[in-house]
Amino acid sequence: MTARTPVPAAAPSGWTSRQGLELADLVPAEARASWSDQGHYPDQDLYRLFRARVARHPGRPAVIDPAGSLNYAELDHRVRGIAAALGRAGIRSREIVAIRLPNGRHAVAAELAVAALGSVALTFPDGRGSAEALSLLARSRATALVAGAATTRAVTAGAARLPSLRAVFTFEEAPPGVRRLLPAHRGGTPPFVPVTAHPGAPARILVSSGSESEPKMIAYSHNAMAGGRGNYLRAVYADTEVPRALVLVPLASSYGSLGTVTLYRHGGTLVLLDGFDAASALRAVTVHRPTHLFGVATMLTRMTALAPAPDEDLGSLRSLVLSCDGIPAPVLTACLDRFGCPVSNLYGSSDGINCRVEHRRPSEDGTLLGRPDPAVCEIRAFDPQGRPLPPEQDGELWALGPMTPLGYVGAPELDADRRVRGWVRTGDHGRLTADGRVRLLRRNSQLVKRGGYSISPAEVERHVAHHPALAEAVCVATPDRELGERLCLCVVPRAGLPTPRLADLNRFLEDVRGLERRKLPEQLVVLPELPLGATGKLSRPELSRLAAAAVADRPQVPVEAR
Repeated sequence: MTARTPVPAAAPSGWTSRQGLELADLVPAEARASWSDQGHYPDQDLYRLFRARVARHPGRPAVIDPAGSLNYAELDHRVRGIAAALGRAGIRSREIVAIRLPNGRHAVAAELAVAALGSVALTFPDGRGSAEALSLLARSRATALVAGAATTRAVTAGAARLPSLRAVFTFEEAPPGVRRLLPAHRGGTPPFVPVTAHPGAPARILVSSGSESEPKMIAYSHNAMAGGRGNYLRAVYADTEVPRALVLVPLASSYGSLGTVTLYRHGGTLVLLDGFDAASALRAVTVHRPTHLFGVATMLTRMTALAPAPDEDLGSLRSLVLSCDGIPAPVLTACLDRFGCPVSNLYGSSDGINCRVEHRRPSEDGTLLGRPDPAVCEIRAFDPQGRPLPPEQDGELWALGPMTPLGYVGAPELDADRRVRGWVRTGDHGRLTADGRVRLLRRNSQLVKRGGYSISPAEVERHVAHHPALAEAVCVATPDRELGERLCLCVVPRAGLPTPRLADLNRFLEDVRGLERRKLPEQLVVLPELPLGATGKLSRPELSRLAAAAVADRPQVPVEAR
């Protein structure tokens, strides 16, 4: 780890953006100071950490993507060029810059450029639809957006709703009102002076579809990203001197945030594809020789289902890394057989919890995780009154440690509900075993986990409620053998109006409401009325049972281009 500088680990009086967005650190300052004293924090901002890597090994490959390979010096040249372009547009330190890009060198360079400016990167997955982008930009008071041309067109059309937004950028052909980012000229260093940010100040805002009707935003400091999240990657990479990570999940996601952490904290190489395809992912292992592969169970299921290519060589892999609520036994068996290396599973969330377990045999219990790493976060079980429970007693799992985020962005109600004396209340239930391991019993999220995506039913319900032909509409998850879950829309038609088809509803959601395609429901169940419980409230368990029974024998027709 880069030598630490003697600065306090926590910003002394919170942080406020130039647009008035306040972000307080909900972790007690003495806890942050203790983790710094123990060496769990680098106590430097992300761009300074990256620059130290550039100085140490400028010629080492940093990013390999379909466009070729960039070494650390070349990547830094692009970073500085982007930062200079943002600066010329009036973007300064202590501002929020949103990034919505597919995996690749542009996404990596843009995120590091925001850090070099001393600003905060708000990243969220690329895709169709504008509702998510407009909501996040408005609530974060972002002053700039870097995105693909389709997103920039939609945002500029809705600019009247975004008073803080001053500049929109793309790496593609720029639509009217959008600035095009071009690679910096190789002949000289872009005229840019980096800003040194406080290591306890926010560096990145992670986005997660929660049970709320809009995606939630969680702010992480430089120390929490490079320290806490960097520490869990240290355990994943173990004794690998130069990790080479094939990252199949979106870099913009919480799980995918490990991508840039791999660069500035571990000096590794990222291997990136611009979209997931099972055959291409297997080919990337053979050609680019990664030491680690990061994905989700659905991806690995599809990869192991393919017959090996004649020249397939997976021998470079030291570990497969997944993030799921217990790896299904068939998936674990298939991975161990095909790849011949251990499988690590990361239990965690963007809210600030992480615990890892490594599987070497298919018979292992998927609900039993490892021991929490104090360099990442402590995990305890608490009773409903907020009292810690002894080992082997079930309760709600709480987390607190070096990776704990500052707090939620623009959502004081979430801070009040889910943070207690700095601890993160996960809503998940489990216990600590007698030997200190975590046993996960139940996740409390209402998210629909479809493959590598999490979909908030509340968000989809909020949009579909505007359809004039529906009296009631509720979304539930239905089980799926390949994807884990699919989103099912249960509706009660409005009297006197024809019942719309699923295709009609999805066109309304995507074209009229701007919902991202990956969030569209794939199943429709029409009911005369919704089931109610004894208290008169909707009975979601009964509705889920009715939906599962109704779609059990239907062929699955996935929405295209998820």
